[in-house]
Amino acid sequence: MAFSVGLHLLILVIAISGWSWSSSNYEPPPRSISARLISPEPRPTPDVTEVDQPDEAEQRLVEDRKLLEQQRETEQQRKAEEQKKKQEADARVQQQAEQKREEQAQEKARAQAEKKTQAAEAAKLKADAEAKEQARQKTEQQAQRQLQEAKRKAEEQKQLEEQRKEAEAERQKREKEAQEQAEQKRVEAERKRQEAERRLREQNLKALAQQATDAEADQARKSQQAAAARAREAQMLTDAEKYQALIRDSLSRAWYPPSSATEETTARLQISLLPTGELVNVTLVRGSGNTAFDNSALSAVRSLNRYPVPKDRDTFDSYFRQFTIEFNPSRLR
Repeated sequence: MAFSVGLHLLILVIAISGWSWSSSNYEPPPRSISARLISPEPRPTPDVTEVDQPDEAEQRLVEDRKLLEQQRETEQQRKAEEQKKKQEADARVQQQAEQKREEQAQEKARAQAEKKTQAAEAAKLKADAEAKEQARQKTEQQAQRQLQEAKRKAEEQKQLEEQRKEAEAERQKREKEAQEQAEQKRVEAERKRQEAERRLREQNLKALAQQATDAEADQARKSQQAAAARAREAQMLTDAEKYQALIRDSLSRAWYPPSSATEETTARLQISLLPTGELVNVTLVRGSGNTAFDNSALSAVRSLNRYPVPKDRDTFDSYFRQFTIEFNPSRLR
């Protein structure tokens, strides 16, 4: 502002000085002298110059005014720019202040969060410390109980050891008495044993003699029984072979093997009979791989109403109550 005022004053001084310099060239009109003119033409007067001088000063004044107007406009523009810069500066300051407030708010929030975190950590540490203290107390209590239990067990062990010693002494006493009694019994038993051995030797001698006699008789009886058994077995085998041949012959007449059977096709069946010769059951023990062949063999076995069997029960039980038979196109066995 002071610069603007000083500038205006400087322009005004320059304008006045210029007007003064222009006015100093002004020449006053010459004094009137009474004389007679020689030349008929009039001499020009300096009036024209007197009129032109004020016009130049006025023009300079107008120019100074224009200059002052331009300076005022320039000053106004400068002020406007300064105002704009001030507003921008104020806006920046306000923005910085707002940013600072936000940073302070964030810092405050962070401090609060950190405070909460520290409080939570402190609470956790406190809880951990309390838990450790409780665990320590519990451990001490357990140790105390274990110590008391150990003392109790030691006292019980001591009592048991004393009882064991007393029982051991009593046992040794009873064992000694028992040994003495056992020795007495052993001596008596030895006497009785020797007496018994003597009587036993006598009895053995008699028994050996009797056994020799009985052995001879038993050997003779066994020989007779073995001979009878062999004869019986031979008879049973003969009867079995006879009836087996009859059964094979009956099955051969009742069996119609399929045309697909070959010389190697063989099926094994297990037959169960009653003593009357009636069929109880038939089972395919080993198939031939030809279903038609197996079914023809089963059908042949089931087709007989009664099988020829021996009347002797032992022969029947041994050979015909349950037996196996093989079916082959070239043979039955």
